[in-house]
Amino acid sequence: MKVRMCCAGLRNLLQDWLSFSAKYYCKHNLLQTVSPCRKIGPSKCHILDCSKSPSCTHRTAPPGSILPCRFFSCKQEGSKVPSKRKQNTSTVTSDLLHKNLLKSEQKNWNDIFPTYKAMTKRIKKKLEELHNIYTLTSGSPRMRLGNNVYFEENGYIFLAKADDVGEGNAEILFSLEDLGFPDAFIQRIRISPDQKYMAISLKSENSEEATCIIMKLGNLPVVEKVIPSVFSFEWAANDVLYYTTQKNLKCQNVFMTTFTYQKHTKLVYTEQDARFFVDLYCTKDRRFLTINSNSKTSSEVWLVDCRHPFEPPALVQARTVGVIYHIEHRKDQLYILTTYGEPAEYKLMKAPVASSGKENWQLVYALEKKTKLVDFEMFSDDCIMFLKNAGHLYLNVISFVSHSVQSIKLPTWACEFELESHPELTTSTCYFQLSSPVHPPKRFAYSFKENNLIEQAVQEVPIITNCHTTRLLAKSKDETLVPITVFHNKNSKELHRRPLLVHVYGAYGIDLNMSFKEEKLMLIEEGWILAYCHVRGGGEQGLGWHRDGCQHNKLKGLHDLRACIRLLHQLGFSQPKHTALAAASAGGVLAGALSNTEPALIRAMVLQAPFVDVLNTMMKTHLPLTIEEQEEWGNPLEDEKCMKYIKSYCPYQNIKPQCYPSVFITAYENDERIPLTGILQYVQKLRKAALDHASRTSKKGNWIPNIILYVQENGSHCDSSWEHSLNEVARHLAFLNRELEEVCHPQHHSKSWK
Repeated sequence: MKVRMCCAGLRNLLQDWLSFSAKYYCKHNLLQTVSPCRKIGPSKCHILDCSKSPSCTHRTAPPGSILPCRFFSCKQEGSKVPSKRKQNTSTVTSDLLHKNLLKSEQKNWNDIFPTYKAMTKRIKKKLEELHNIYTLTSGSPRMRLGNNVYFEENGYIFLAKADDVGEGNAEILFSLEDLGFPDAFIQRIRISPDQKYMAISLKSENSEEATCIIMKLGNLPVVEKVIPSVFSFEWAANDVLYYTTQKNLKCQNVFMTTFTYQKHTKLVYTEQDARFFVDLYCTKDRRFLTINSNSKTSSEVWLVDCRHPFEPPALVQARTVGVIYHIEHRKDQLYILTTYGEPAEYKLMKAPVASSGKENWQLVYALEKKTKLVDFEMFSDDCIMFLKNAGHLYLNVISFVSHSVQSIKLPTWACEFELESHPELTTSTCYFQLSSPVHPPKRFAYSFKENNLIEQAVQEVPIITNCHTTRLLAKSKDETLVPITVFHNKNSKELHRRPLLVHVYGAYGIDLNMSFKEEKLMLIEEGWILAYCHVRGGGEQGLGWHRDGCQHNKLKGLHDLRACIRLLHQLGFSQPKHTALAAASAGGVLAGALSNTEPALIRAMVLQAPFVDVLNTMMKTHLPLTIEEQEEWGNPLEDEKCMKYIKSYCPYQNIKPQCYPSVFITAYENDERIPLTGILQYVQKLRKAALDHASRTSKKGNWIPNIILYVQENGSHCDSSWEHSLNEVARHLAFLNRELEEVCHPQHHSKSWK
């Protein structure tokens, strides 16, 4: 029997809550009934987040990057001006200007799209073929609790017995399709300790606010509660759920709700400092639920004893400037990942639960210099650290029994890893996946008993044998060595004639995304060179690497990028007229700055929701994230030197008449982080500067760059459907192919897209 909702009420509520604005909070009865489960074989994996937080933040709070990707919002509430009439007039004028600019850009796109339509269609078809090959080989991650296994595929949540999973028998616990909302996706799943309740967060691609549904499991699953605007949630006990609420991209309140006969909800914690963002996490042994309040430079953790979930939270250590810390627990000891002490990189320390202040923290293990802590997992007698050093991934196993540390170098081709869910503390094996931009994920297992690494057998996939990986070091302006990872086809000849796509980010201590993408593999097959520049401001070489590229050091990231591209050209990897630059979000700062200062280094750029107006954004404190972002960019309102410094590199502020590279920008109408108005104004100003330069020069064959903006009506900054992502990538590649085609020699240019 197909699982279905017996009443349309819940469906209607969810459609409201998951709508574009996510503002409609319904007052109807939230209690609905689900019909009995059916048996079904698992289908192709769509998206799962049983153990991870939203894709935008990538896990609850990854070590070394406090809640990444929370950039800026275009919501403008609480603007302070002397006169209410003046405020209203200004708002109307601003809105009118915004609408006119948007209308102009939409017309421009409609006029120019036919130029790219045919090639976009061919590229899209090729990407779909590759996607079908590689997604069919990847199974859905499982979350095992006792004898039960939970997993999500195609909008369904399944329950199976551990010994029956391989046979394809599973019960459906939840279905998005039967709610009548197939365009939403399941963001997070949490099962209560006694497995009688399940909490799920649902999200649409058009809003960053999620809706949490709590279901009582059993023969007749029942929806107990629906909570709008939830960010994170954890079970403190069998029927006690803690959750945080999100408003204007901020999480500052923690609530507790119960599902016993005395059902009630109460506020547990409120964060008063606008620089801090609150989320929740349960220690691996489920002894404590942690309330984590993090800024970009400091943190504070409160403990809820899961044996006494109604007691007030206890403070571990009061926030201290420059000290970040995260908590795990084992045998009445708190294990603390922290930056406390010198050097200011991550260390593993411990302290008794009863004496948790930093004066009692004892060192267990310290990372080597320029080492990035990528992830950390606690087990009963060991913990595992995933590390990145000099571009290579390592697995360090710290034994709490023998007090030893074993370091295992992972395969050299690996650039990214994904840790699978391990809710059971006593498991004897740690599972994870390794990938690179051109290598699909491979599953590995580390056995604590055997003390070795095992590559897991998976379904047969095409073996990537024709791609060569090179790791380089470019010398920046101040002599700092900047890592570059390069991929190219082994069969390619005359690399200096090949198109080169350079990637950059360099902000928030976040690494460049180097996970597998079908389009990257396609480019390699077509003879392209891919280069990833790990510039300062990112996190590839630890927390110090980030500090050296933020606030008054932002220009170092630009110097690094310039040095990387120059080295690539010097070594024969393409040349300026065959080179394109790709960046997203805050990566747009460095990309835009490079096009202002060294436009001759590249031929084209593709920018996704780029941050290009740093100064004006950081001057607007009414934007919900401006205050907390001051730790990344500085405070130009109170520091004149900071204002002048930002102005010196801000892409929008430094546009001037010159020969710019061509640019394709994708923006999102519902983007709450990057103001669309700033992008519209940037494009207008850039286009005018390019045309002014062309009109002033009379050289024969004078080249005018194509400056294109596509504004996607749907989609938000952090999430996009597969269909929208596919179309976006196809448009970008069609643009790059056309731009570089004009300068590539015909015999070296690929014909497969034509």
